[in-house]
Amino acid sequence: MSYNENERGEIVEKHRAIPQGYMTVGALAKKMNTTVRTLQYYDKEGILSPSTESEGGRRLYTDKDIIRLHQIQSMKYLGFTLDDIKTRLVSLDTPEEVAAVLAQQVEAVQEKISTLSDVLQAIEALRTETLQMKMVDFSKYADIIINLQMKNEFYGLIKHFDNKTLDRLRSRFTVESGQAITATMSQLFEKIAEYQENKILPESEQGIALAKTWWDMVTEFTGGDMSLLPELMKIAENKDNAQWNEKWSTIEPFITKAMESYFTNLGVDPFKGVEP
Repeated sequence: MSYNENERGEIVEKHRAIPQGYMTVGALAKKMNTTVRTLQYYDKEGILSPSTESEGGRRLYTDKDIIRLHQIQSMKYLGFTLDDIKTRLVSLDTPEEVAAVLAQQVEAVQEKISTLSDVLQAIEALRTETLQMKMVDFSKYADIIINLQMKNEFYGLIKHFDNKTLDRLRSRFTVESGQAITATMSQLFEKIAEYQENKILPESEQGIALAKTWWDMVTEFTGGDMSLLPELMKIAENKDNAQWNEKWSTIEPFITKAMESYFTNLGVDPFKGVEP
């Protein structure tokens, strides 16, 4: 390919106008898989301005600007607004400052990964429960989703409640109170496992004290309505939920004996008169 004298002169002048180590806005956009318009917008908003201008007035960027742009793109992907990004940008003049910025990005990315992992697990869990239910029940789907968001590890039991029981529970519990009672149950499971490991008997003073806490939890859950007990007992003994079944089978012998001792000491039988 041949050029006339004027064309050769323009090419030489063009290259002369861009010093070594600098790049045009078009070159930066191409390298970082973005658009010239986006870079121009960042410049206008004061987020990423060119490092210098050529003699001809062309905006020029450096490798340092690539690092800055990468930081901006990462934070934008993570959901930060442009205002948030502005306040998070710091100078990149020393290795320590660059390392600090990268450390912030690592932390933000890890948080995003954790969030996406939770979302993925929730989706997979809901899909599994949907298939196991073998029916379309949007009310139960909604309950399961809410409990997944609450990180209730016992969410799989919800599908086994009848509509009457679910309606009562929905009317009694908010997200906060539901989380509180779920946390209590988890703590009791852990405490029973600890007692079993340390050879503490269900009939001991500690075992009976735990049984009282357990019964207080059941009473709070049912609102004192003992007619719900058969439903709860049936659900507790359900074998369809592997996660629950594994946990329950481990602690059931202990809590059963502890509850028997607790009620014997009280001289009452809360199950008397309750229809199975």
